[in-house]
Amino acid sequence: MPARDKYHSEFCEALKKEGWKITHDPYPLKIESKRTYPIDLGAERLLAAEKDKEKIAIEIKSFLQDSMASAFHEAAGQYIGYFLGLAQQEADRVLFMAVSAEVYYELEQMALVQMVVKHLNIQFIIFDPLTKTIVKWIK
Repeated sequence: MPARDKYHSEFCEALKKEGWKITHDPYPLKIESKRTYPIDLGAERLLAAEKDKEKIAIEIKSFLQDSMASAFHEAAGQYIGYFLGLAQQEADRVLFMAVSAEVYYELEQMALVQMVVKHLNIQFIIFDPLTKTIVKWIK
């Protein structure tokens, strides 16, 4: 099993503060009969008005590599694979990439990264690992 992200527990706590229940840690994405691709988390939240559940899958990223651009491109490729896999396995579960506010604001300054985000419609959850809170949802 892959190593957990540096901010895994801080992000889980932030998500729980927002009323989400962690249902999978990790979320098993099974596309091929003998191989599972684990997404970091699966979570659900009850939608009171509809008496239905909102379901998400989250890939947490720290971007600790030397090159932020290379780390993002690797993460974007992983996001595409997970997005397509979820469409096959559980189409009503929405995929997000979770990053710290510090990382997101740095990514915002990179024109090529912003073109990729826009073109691929990458959805983000921005969090603060120090306060263990969600700062912003970008859908």
